Amino acid sequence: MKVIDTIALILIIIGAINWGLIGFFDFNLVDSIFGSMSIVSRIIYSLVGISGLWGIKLLFDNK
Repeated sequence: MKVIDTIALILIIIGAINWGLIGFFDFNLVDSIFGSMSIVSRIIYSLVGISGLWGIKLLFDNK
């Protein structure tokens, strides 16, 4: 697996865990750590979103 694929997968998992926490417990881990919509939070959300788009590519890769 390429390094960028691994990084994207880790960010996708972080995003999924954060959404699970929001859904089950109304707790936003990213906002709790970095502040509500701070620059760092926005960067993390952006990277997770880009990783989600990259994950679409991972679905269609031939192994």
